[in-house]
Amino acid sequence: GRMLATFLIWRDGDDYLLQLPATLADTLRQKLGMYVLRARVKLTDASNDLISLGLSGENAQTMLLEHCPELPQQPLEMVKINDQTGNIIRLNDTRFQLNTTPEHAQTLWRALSGRAKSVGSPCWDWLNVRAGIPFILPQTQEQFVPQMANLDLLGGINFKKGCYPGQEIVARMHYLGKLKRRMYLAHVECDVAPQAGDAVFSADMADQQPAQPGGMIANSAAAPSGGYDVLAVVQISSRETQTLHLKSRQGAILTFASLPYPLP
Repeated sequence: GRMLATFLIWRDGDDYLLQLPATLADTLRQKLGMYVLRARVKLTDASNDLISLGLSGENAQTMLLEHCPELPQQPLEMVKINDQTGNIIRLNDTRFQLNTTPEHAQTLWRALSGRAKSVGSPCWDWLNVRAGIPFILPQTQEQFVPQMANLDLLGGINFKKGCYPGQEIVARMHYLGKLKRRMYLAHVECDVAPQAGDAVFSADMADQQPAQPGGMIANSAAAPSGGYDVLAVVQISSRETQTLHLKSRQGAILTFASLPYPLP
């Protein structure tokens, strides 16, 4: 029941496209290939076929309406770009992702960059962290069941349909179990960037030799104001009662902040 990957998926005609970290693409394609039972189903690398552009900010919708007459209204809704060269996915109230051909991406970039500040993918990673959206990386494969990473709160899992290895474990946790870990948003002031897979320790582990971690960093991104914002999967009891530290009991303190969605 522990996750191999998380991804954003959308439909394009008869095709389904999965967007995930490039470091997992080959591994996941090989894994999914084990379950392809029909000749009409093909798994291909579409990385060179599409370019994704992100637009975020209070004026993002207004800017897009100048170039695209129709926009998705609800989070994770998608509409086609008016010339059918791609699509627009609304991620939240102020954030959109545009997926289009490399040729049309250049036109859109020129049109939007005149009024929007151009930044790199690390900024987009930071926005994902602040939005509480986890992405599994090689360091965190098979570390979390979906509920630990809040996928049940993000609409990333359906407990009434689907068939996959470990489904009974995930369903049992939902219907019968008591979840012991959840993913939280935190800020860390440290000199070296936290990495996915870094351990998190709490003071109540002090008597254990060797010390046992009480959680793990899922994702990390540099914060514009300094330090790092992280998504950390930690024991719920420790989050509620203990000070948590990065990498060791003497490490940098995790200062927790509210996620943009409620936790149960």
